[in-house]
Amino acid sequence: MGSKGQRTGDRELVNRLEATRHLVSRAPQALIVAGPGNAKFDLVATGDRPQHFYVWNSLGLAPSIGLGLALAQPEQQVIVLDGDGGTLMNPGALVTIARLAPPNLLHIVWDNGQYQLTGGQLTATATVTDLATIGRGAGLRHVATVTTMSEFKAGLEIWLAEPGPWLVVAKIDDSSAPARPPKDPVWIKLRFMETVSKVARSAE
Repeated sequence: MGSKGQRTGDRELVNRLEATRHLVSRAPQALIVAGPGNAKFDLVATGDRPQHFYVWNSLGLAPSIGLGLALAQPEQQVIVLDGDGGTLMNPGALVTIARLAPPNLLHIVWDNGQYQLTGGQLTATATVTDLATIGRGAGLRHVATVTTMSEFKAGLEIWLAEPGPWLVVAKIDDSSAPARPPKDPVWIKLRFMETVSKVARSAE
């Protein structure tokens, strides 16, 4: 694996932090669930917000949390940010998302084919597994794969505007993440719950 600016063929891969910053700028009020590891580290690096839910030590559960949130808050845009390792840990979540099909859910998988934080061990997506194909097989109708920042930015305008659920597999470089949210799951949960309640009341 390379570093920031890593290329595939003649194209630069998506940079996770840059893509996360662009996402937050385009959907500043969205409820965002970020899975363990770099997904949540980059999210907090964009600026901590109370509508951001950072998942600690629960690999594979971010899409399940996002699904429940999307069903409970159908008027809100819900975005899940997760890694390939987390998605491979719980592929059953894709099946349930496809079956229940909340239109307000966008699930973005940052895929660099490795468990980056535990030593760079290869995930199955580095060799034989295609998460987009798995998503389609699970029954998801809206699936996309992007490999460059221009593709990501162009695609995001569609994913945020057209009803989902969307599964987006973004092929990323292996840049490190610069920030960490507080390691206080109870505080994160309570703050997020309060924020969701306020948003729901304001929509009534």
